[in-house]
Amino acid sequence: MDWYLKVLKQYFDFSGRARRKEYWMFVLISTIISILLTLVDMGVGLYSDIYGAGLLSSVYSLAILIPSLAVSVRRLHDTDHSGWWLLLICIPLLGALIILVVICFNSKDDNEYGPNPKAMPNPENNDNLAI
Repeated sequence: MDWYLKVLKQYFDFSGRARRKEYWMFVLISTIISILLTLVDMGVGLYSDIYGAGLLSSVYSLAILIPSLAVSVRRLHDTDHSGWWLLLICIPLLGALIILVVICFNSKDDNEYGPNPKAMPNPENNDNLAI
């Protein structure tokens, strides 16, 4: 959950780098929350078959749109790619596949976007923070 909150704290931060773990934990927790909110929408009657979405899940999706883009750009930076690569998603199927492969790459050493985040302390283990 710390990784998810870390991304939300960096709401508009498109600079720097994000580790694979940070990115995938955010995606996992966001997906779980979206599924739960969709189930609540269906249970309460807020789900629309016409639009294929519910009120709560739609509001949540809009709320995490900017942090999702920001963490994706930071993840691309970690693989030494520009955030503009995210526009490849506009190419049907092939673009999303290319982005998925690039996002799965391992971190590069220090690059123009900052130091390697693997060398920095992580939010899961607070006892290794420098004083």
